[in-house]
Amino acid sequence: MLTKLQIKNYALIEHLVLTPDVALNIVTGETGAGKSIMLGALGLLLGNRADTRTLFNPNEKCVIEGEFDVSGYIIKSIFEEEELDYDEHCVIRREISPQGKTRAFVNDTPVNLETLRRVASQLMDVHSQHDNLLLGANDYQLEIVDTFTQNHDLLDTYKKDFQAFHKAQKVYEQLRIEAKESKKEFDYNSFLLDELQKIKLKAGELEVLEQELNKLENAEEVKSKLLLSAEYLNATEQSIIPLLTSTLANLNSISTFGEQYLQLKERIQSCLIELKDIAVEVESEAEEVELDNEKITSIQQRLDVIYNLLQKHQVKTDVELLAIQKELEQKVNKVLNIDEALADAKAEVEKTEKEVLISAEALSQSRLVALPIIEKQISDLLKDLGMPNASLKIEDEIIKPSPMGINVINLLFSANKGIKPQPIKNVASGGEFSRLMLAIKYILANKRALPTIIFDEIDTGISGEVSIKVGNMMREMSRNHQLIAITHLHQIAAQGSAHYFVYKDNSSERTVSKIRKLSSEERVMEIAQMIGGENPSKAIVENAREILGKHLALS
Repeated sequence: MLTKLQIKNYALIEHLVLTPDVALNIVTGETGAGKSIMLGALGLLLGNRADTRTLFNPNEKCVIEGEFDVSGYIIKSIFEEEELDYDEHCVIRREISPQGKTRAFVNDTPVNLETLRRVASQLMDVHSQHDNLLLGANDYQLEIVDTFTQNHDLLDTYKKDFQAFHKAQKVYEQLRIEAKESKKEFDYNSFLLDELQKIKLKAGELEVLEQELNKLENAEEVKSKLLLSAEYLNATEQSIIPLLTSTLANLNSISTFGEQYLQLKERIQSCLIELKDIAVEVESEAEEVELDNEKITSIQQRLDVIYNLLQKHQVKTDVELLAIQKELEQKVNKVLNIDEALADAKAEVEKTEKEVLISAEALSQSRLVALPIIEKQISDLLKDLGMPNASLKIEDEIIKPSPMGINVINLLFSANKGIKPQPIKNVASGGEFSRLMLAIKYILANKRALPTIIFDEIDTGISGEVSIKVGNMMREMSRNHQLIAITHLHQIAAQGSAHYFVYKDNSSERTVSKIRKLSSEERVMEIAQMIGGENPSKAIVENAREILGKHLALS
């Protein structure tokens, strides 16, 4: 339940703090004093759209904060799913900056509006004129039936089965599309793949072939240069190695005369060893180089094939070409295996369809059993609320599995004798809507774990004895739920366990909306004024005292 509501810098409210009673809280006040403003602030906590035009002081941020005692309510799983800290003392907050930026928090953790709505909807149930419009929507009507039947587990099972079925359908349909498109390209892809597989290309082969061709095409020059280099090194007495051998012998004869001569000799000796090794390698390379026109032709032909494929596939390297080959293999293999994949996907659709139909039937049966019970309970309540000729009929249509099941619920209503029930949105007036909605909320009050129910002028279009019965119903509901009721009727106001008065304070330069909890005597005067106007007579004051005393005694 709501233990504390704090509103700062919102509309006509500079700073307001409300600490509601655990049972039935009555909120009254003059028209335009700010009752609807308070409801607007609660709407922000529920995730409604924010507007900087609602700031009391446009240079300061607006803060709406609600503190809730959630002990005894099974909502911990929602906090876990949203990765939020759970505590039986829950605080939700909404802030609007002067620049128009909004932020939302649950237990001081920043959340998006979707998460805020999900959490806050478990903490407050606000009934307003919007609910009257909502009542005409089939999905909302179905939610009423599920709440009454407490179908949470059945609905949860169905939703999981439906998601599995829907996913299987998507996979199957996607495979069908892919199969159709893939088969169109299968022949062409197979041709391209065969073309690539035939050449048996290896990674790095292109570079090796190009280097080998370059060497073969220049074989004559390479061989000539190598042979000439061999001559320079060791072919005659005037070549490098013989001359270096003589140099070594010359230095060897003086190497014992000084360390520096020995070092020079050793360095020459190292050079001679290296040059002899080089000479052998040069001669070997020269012997291996042969002019092979047949091999040149073979390599050129091989390269022409590779170059043509590179150009065809618009790539530059053999590695890229091999990647294309692998991709083509996957495409071709996928088509070759598509019939098996389609069969598996179709089998999964059929399996999940059977499962979803079983859970849909269980959910549907639970709903259908409840329909006549709901019809009777609401019709009986409407009679108590001054609508003796009202009738409610709930139609059910079976459809294909949808996100909410296989049922489409349609509430048909008639407020008058002899008039056939018709869809609610076509027949109910504002007052009739309000009483119908109260009857629905009443039968659901013990079926759902909502800490706080807020009624905004649900007394529209009623008076007299009916308003007393409405007040009685609210008081009865407040035994298990915290209620906040904004009302203009003294018959309802007298039923409250706590009474708050909203008023305008014009003592400063700017009008400010304020709220205060009324004392017992102040409640008497407020109810007397609701009965007899601004200056009620003594008789009306005594009547108000009697009415209030009677209801307090019943509480």
